Amino acid sequence: MQIGGLIIGDELLSGKRRDRHMEFLITVLARRGMELSFVRFVGDDPDLLTQSLQQTLDTQALVFSFGGIGATPDDRTRQCFAQAAGVSLDLHPEAVAILEERFGEQTYPHRIRMAELPLGCTLIPNPVNQIPGFSMRHHHCVPGFPTMAWPMVEWVLDTHYTHLFSTVPVIERLILVSDTPESDLVPLMESVLERFPAIRMASLPASAHGCREVELGIKGPADQVAEATRWVIEALNQAARPWVEKPQLSRADG
Repeated sequence: MQIGGLIIGDELLSGKRRDRHMEFLITVLARRGMELSFVRFVGDDPDLLTQSLQQTLDTQALVFSFGGIGATPDDRTRQCFAQAAGVSLDLHPEAVAILEERFGEQTYPHRIRMAELPLGCTLIPNPVNQIPGFSMRHHHCVPGFPTMAWPMVEWVLDTHYTHLFSTVPVIERLILVSDTPESDLVPLMESVLERFPAIRMASLPASAHGCREVELGIKGPADQVAEATRWVIEALNQAARPWVEKPQLSRADG
C-alpha cells in the first residue's frame, strides 16, 4: 500500500514557513516498519487542490493531508475534498457537538464551519484543542499545526493500520565505488533488482579530486538489504573494483 502526504498552504510555497511534516512522516512511518511513497505540496488554490485530491482518491493509497481545515476563507481542504470525492459538505453531528462543548455560543457563526465535513467521513480526535480532523477512503485530513497534526496521524496509524506494520526496519546501505563509470555498474544493479525484488537501488555519480566515484544505495527491509549488500560486495571484489561502505542509514533514525 503506497503511503503519501499532501501538504497544503501558500506559506510553504512562498517560503514564509518551512515544512516539517515530511520529515515527521518519514520518521513515524519507519518506526512502524512502513515507508513514505510520495509527498505533494499544494497551495491554497481550490482548483489545484481539488485536482490533487481527485488524483489521490482515484488510487488505493493511504494519504495524510496537512492543513486547510480551519474556519478562515483560505482554509479550503474540507470543501475541495468533498468536491473531489463527489459528496456533499454537511454539518457532522459529532463535530457540531464537540465545537459546541468547546466554544459554547461562540461556536456561531464562524467556528461552526469546521463541522462542515464531507458526507460519510469519520472523525479524527484532536488531543490538543478537541477540534477534530476527518477521514474518508484512506485519506486522513489533519490541521497544519504540528503539535496537533502529529499525534492525530499516530492515532490514525495505531488505530486503523496496525496490519501494515512490520517488525523488520527499512534501512539503506551505501557503497562508494571508485574509479568506475556509472554505466559500468548498470549490469550489477539490474542483477540485484532481479535477485531481490523487495530491494530498491539508486546510483549517484560524483567526481572528487579528479576521481570518478559512484554511490550505490541499497534500500529495503533490513534482512534483505544485508543479503543484497553481501552479494554486491562479492561482485565488486570479483570485478576488482575499489569500494568502501559508508555509514549505514536507518529510516527509523530520529
